[in-house]
Amino acid sequence: MTLPERRLATRRGFLAAGAALAGTRLISSSAADPAAEMIVDTHMHTWSGDEARFPFAHPYSDDFKAPEVAATVERLVEDMDQNGVAHAIIVQTIFHGWDNTYTVYSVNRYPDRFVGHGLIDPTDPRVADKLDYWMSEHGLVGMRFSPIYYHNGNHGGDSWITSRAHHRLWKRASRLGAVFNMFIHSSQLPRLGQMVERYPGVKIVVDHVSQIDLAAEDAQQQLDNLLALSRWPNVWVKLTDLTSVSPSKQYPFSEAMPYLKQVYDAFGADRLLWGTGYPGAVRTAFDRPTLARELELVQSQFSFMSGEEKRKYLGLNAQQLWGLGS
Repeated sequence: MTLPERRLATRRGFLAAGAALAGTRLISSSAADPAAEMIVDTHMHTWSGDEARFPFAHPYSDDFKAPEVAATVERLVEDMDQNGVAHAIIVQTIFHGWDNTYTVYSVNRYPDRFVGHGLIDPTDPRVADKLDYWMSEHGLVGMRFSPIYYHNGNHGGDSWITSRAHHRLWKRASRLGAVFNMFIHSSQLPRLGQMVERYPGVKIVVDHVSQIDLAAEDAQQQLDNLLALSRWPNVWVKLTDLTSVSPSKQYPFSEAMPYLKQVYDAFGADRLLWGTGYPGAVRTAFDRPTLARELELVQSQFSFMSGEEKRKYLGLNAQQLWGLGS
């Protein structure tokens, strides 16, 4: 299954993106190549404030309380337009559980701006059929799986990663052209590697630098598990959510940069992806930087990347991976 092509966003958005990206003067409109300045947020969560229509169903929390601020797709578009971001990959929030209806709604509301990844219960023996359903019937382009919730035996353990049901899943994903996001603990990466090697046609994106605690004594050992996946060309890494992984948890996360440089050295600039997490005012509610500061961070801290490599990281890699634009 070929991923649906998406039209480019407005030229105004791309010119604004160029200014944020390069920190230099904009090239003339007659010479501009909008695709060369495309910014894509590869990790965006949305959820509705309308619980009657889109109920919350957190599968891992019995006492989950709805966030006070809604992360609506309309709020997302406003935030993107104000900062020159052309596209986003909407990743189903765990708040809505296995019901991907609001993610589908968000993508269908703005089909020129978004593609979507859903969630499936990974312990469901019919997980392959569920993938087919959400992709073939509802237009999602992939799924997110979260082994991290099953680490150390939680929720029945993570043996499903290499189960028969997941071998069927990965075979189906190869045929469908699915992209898988993996929210995964570093200790689970070797098992993921077994599947990556077996199914080279499935594109894998490791979320949030594998959520490594860079303040931990074994941070380098954890990181080495991630770096080992660089041997397979069908693996990408999101250098994202530095608020969670950096030692100080404080912007601009400069102490995390030597570790990110190692990921850059191992995977190369072509397999790194940029993303943020939440739209608009929701960022503040979840203690995340504004979108403007997220973009500034790349210019101020990612000194190991050239200008062209930053353009790849901020959008061109995502454009190719998800088939964005036309």
